[in-house]
Order: sequence, then C-alpha cells, then structure tokens
Amino acid sequence: MWWILAFVSAALLGCYDASKKVSLRDNAVFPVLFFNTLLSALIFSPFLFTTGFGDWHTQLFILAKSVLVLSSWIAGYFAMKHLPLTLVGPINATRPVLVLLGAMLLFGERLNLLQSMGVALAILAYFLMRHTGKSEGIDFRYNKWIWCLILAVLLGAASGLYDKYLMSPSWLGLDREQVLGWYTLYQAVIMCVLLLVLWAPHRSATTPFVWRWSIPLISIFLCGADYAYMQALSQPDALISVVSMIRRGSVLVSFAIGAWLLHEKNLRAKSLDLALMVLSMVFLYLGSR
Repeated sequence: MWWILAFVSAALLGCYDASKKVSLRDNAVFPVLFFNTLLSALIFSPFLFTTGFGDWHTQLFILAKSVLVLSSWIAGYFAMKHLPLTLVGPINATRPVLVLLGAMLLFGERLNLLQSMGVALAILAYFLMRHTGKSEGIDFRYNKWIWCLILAVLLGAASGLYDKYLMSPSWLGLDREQVLGWYTLYQAVIMCVLLLVLWAPHRSATTPFVWRWSIPLISIFLCGADYAYMQALSQPDALISVVSMIRRGSVLVSFAIGAWLLHEKNLRAKSLDLALMVLSMVFLYLGSR
C-alpha cells in the first residue's frame, strides 16, 4: 500500500508543477503565490487545533522554516513563469543532490561510491542542460530567471536539511503536523504583507493579475502530495529510500505535461538531460539503501 501512496505523491507533485506553469503564464506572480499559501493554510488549519501552539521557542523555528520555504517559492515562481516547464523540472530534480552534499557538510554524512556516481551524473546533466538552454536562447550565465531557479533549488535544499533538524528525534523532534499547520499559516500572513507592500502599490505598472481555476489546483495538488507522502511513511513496512526515489519521479510527470499539453520545444535534447538526471537519482537511491 505504501508504494502506491508514493506513486500518488509523485503524480500529484508533477501536476502541481504543471498547475503553477499554467497559472503563471502571462500572470502576476505575487497574487498567484498569495492564493496558493492562503489555501494551503486553510487546508492544514485543523492541525493548529490538534497539535497546539507549543512554546515561543518552537514557533520561532517554524517561522524560520516559513521564511526559507517562501523565499524558495518566490524565486521558483518567477523562474517558472519565464522558463519552459521541460527545463525547470530537470533542474529542480538536482535538489536531492544538494541535500546530500549539504548533509555531508552539516551532519557529517559521507558519500559512498554509488552516491558519488549519482552526484557526478547530476553535474553532467546540469552542464548538458546549459547547452540545451542555449538552443532556446537561454544562456545560463546571464539569464536572471535561471539564477532565480538556481536560488530556489538551493533554498529548497536548505529547507530539506532544515526539516531534518526540525523533525528528527535526535535534534528538535517537532511534530510534523504541528510544523505543517503553523508554517503554512505564517506563509500566508507573510505573503499577504508582501502582496500589499510590494505588489499592490505598483500593480498598474506590472503584469495584471488574472484569476484562473488552475490557481487553487496548485495548493490542492501540493497538499495532496504531502499528505500521501506522510501516509506512505507512516506505514510500518515503508522504506523511506524507496518512497523518496519514487517521489522524485514527479519530474517525469511534469516533463510529460510540458511536452504533450503545453507543446514545449527541443524535447529530444531535453529528454537526454532528463534521462541522465533520472539515472542520477537511481544511483543516489541505490547508494542510500
């Protein structure tokens, strides 16, 4: 049962990326992100009552996670708006590699041979993606949206490492549901402030906001993916390395949607880049067993 939930989580994550792309096309980023955070906070609001507030020390750590994740999302949303989904997906897939390298530096973990091969393949795939991007007029060195995407991936990887610090029994050991409930609430509040201060006063000079029904789907797919992921891990016989590997397969779903439904270009070269990235994840999985 747990492996079915892992595949459900991966499929929902791929649909989550596709919903973002559709919602952000020729649309204002800040309102889309605000509605995303607001709906996510509403979906997880029952956790606020079932887990309680805790103490201020705990809430400060959760607030820090909110700022970290929201910063990653802001950068990632701007990148998603301006870059092809079939390019964003494979670059986002480098996040597990960065988490692994960060775990080496922060938690003293060491790479074995298979993990080292996975990292090497990910680096090779990244440089091939640079070449592929040039064929679409995207120079990785000078394109600001690529740098936004790289920033989003780095912050996302930092968030993954921070999650280990927050919820690992050997560190803070916070309740996962408590973190979900409060950090989504803080995100919605922060995003509301940013919307009123940074976007609303200048909205006439920026891209106008257009409501689309794909916008609430962003939160629905993301919350569904996270819930399926947690349910999979709660099964007594679940293997976290397998669940994580399957979940990373969401890039295949988003790539397929970008190719078949959004009719993006240069798919042959991007398919090679994607294949190398998937092979990298396979080696990371085998090395983590």
